[in-house]
Amino acid sequence: MDHMIPAWIDGTLVPLDKLEVHRRGLKHKAVSVFVLHGDAVLLQRRALCKYHTPGLWANTCCTHPHWDESAEACVTRRLQQELGITGLTQDHRGQVEYRADVGGGMIEHEVVEIFVSRVATPPVLQPDPKEVMDTAWMPRETLARAIAENPDSFTPWLRIYLSDHAEQIFDQP
Repeated sequence: MDHMIPAWIDGTLVPLDKLEVHRRGLKHKAVSVFVLHGDAVLLQRRALCKYHTPGLWANTCCTHPHWDESAEACVTRRLQQELGITGLTQDHRGQVEYRADVGGGMIEHEVVEIFVSRVATPPVLQPDPKEVMDTAWMPRETLARAIAENPDSFTPWLRIYLSDHAEQIFDQP
């Protein structure tokens, strides 16, 4: 069931294959994590072997919970799998929904639980090369400028988060 994610068909939540969900553009559950150190956010550059948006910069971690997995458990699992990060306290910042063409005939139509973790010391990273080809800490203003100057280097969802949901993500609760 690893590739089975919660998606809606005719208003009913059902487990479906992740690739099928993206090819059909079905609305589905997701999580997005932003690890912050001061005014900088930890970004990851997606590995070139990813089936969509390879080589593009994204927020710290973004993924889909398994069918029977809570958003919180998914965040813990994927931070460890993708970046080797453990032990962070996550602050749930609510839910957003977006729809974006991610190329290759695929659509992300996500209902996303947003999580933020503020760290006093940047965690030691151990990126999985099958998931992440690079990481960077980038101040929020620098990130906004980089997206404005070269939007095609960033995932559609990161651009949406920064343009439509920045207060929800970056402002202290």
